[in-house]
Amino acid sequence: MRARMKLRLTMLLIACACLALTSCQNVGKEEEKTSLRIGISLYRGDDTFITNLCNLLEEKAKEYEREYGIKVTLDIQDAKGSQNTQNSQVERFISLNCDVLCINLVDRMDASVIIDRAMTAGVPVVFFNRQPVEEDMNRWDQLYYVGVDAKESAVLQGEMVVDFYKKHPEAIDRNGDGMVSYVMLEGETSHQDSLIRTEWSVQTLKDGGVPVEKITGGIANWERSQGSALMEQWLLEYPDTIELVISNNDDMALGAIDALERAHVTGVNVVGIDGTTQGLEALANGSLLGTVSANKEVYAGAIVALAASCALGEAPPAKYPLMDAKYYWASQEILANNIEENQ
Repeated sequence: MRARMKLRLTMLLIACACLALTSCQNVGKEEEKTSLRIGISLYRGDDTFITNLCNLLEEKAKEYEREYGIKVTLDIQDAKGSQNTQNSQVERFISLNCDVLCINLVDRMDASVIIDRAMTAGVPVVFFNRQPVEEDMNRWDQLYYVGVDAKESAVLQGEMVVDFYKKHPEAIDRNGDGMVSYVMLEGETSHQDSLIRTEWSVQTLKDGGVPVEKITGGIANWERSQGSALMEQWLLEYPDTIELVISNNDDMALGAIDALERAHVTGVNVVGIDGTTQGLEALANGSLLGTVSANKEVYAGAIVALAASCALGEAPPAKYPLMDAKYYWASQEILANNIEENQ
């Protein structure tokens, strides 16, 4: 009797051990992720630069799938300029068990709600294009930012004009009075890139020896239509005076070009920043003097690679080295027209 009980007990222990081993093996298989879900919220889907970048995000996600065999699903939402809408989108992403969030902030000064919810849920966040303030970025070690250095953008824009002036002063100082008269098209007042680009583009011109005089400037909120409206007004107020248009981005620069063309005004040089598809077209046809372009392939690749590594609990990708363990800055270059080719 005791022998049978002992045998049954032994068999029961063996069965429990096998069950435990099988359970552990199953847990290991469940932890090995075969798919990633990335929630992406855009501050405004109709922004040209963001549209260009978003298209590349989709391409880079497919490249990641092919390279690593892990399915990547992008859930892309447009906040349409509303921070409250974006906050709700983040709540939805978390409820859908997104592995990581990629956020193009509506209001860079108001990232706290998104960070609070992400921290509570344990979901990493990769911010891009619109940089949160440093205090917010330092709240958690799972917050990252991918963008371009705004000061570098502005300095390159200024250097482009300096180089052009040194080679062809008569082409930019149209009236030959020894002074380059300019107008400034600015982005949003609260956007760090707008403030920095406005300051450092002009400072670089001065440092480079270009004699400049500001006629006027205005906020056009990155939009082509608003840039066009301001330029149209300035052409009426300052006829035959404007020699240079400095724009914080390509879209506003294109708006200025639209107004110049409607008024049949020629010879005014216009420079932008972003290297958008439309901006490059204007560069090719000679209506835009130049732009500063980030390497958007690398920009989008960094966002996807960093998001994937966060979702998988891996170290940040060595291919995209981070500054201060949080920031990745995409490289930029000057793309400028050659005046000799257009003469």
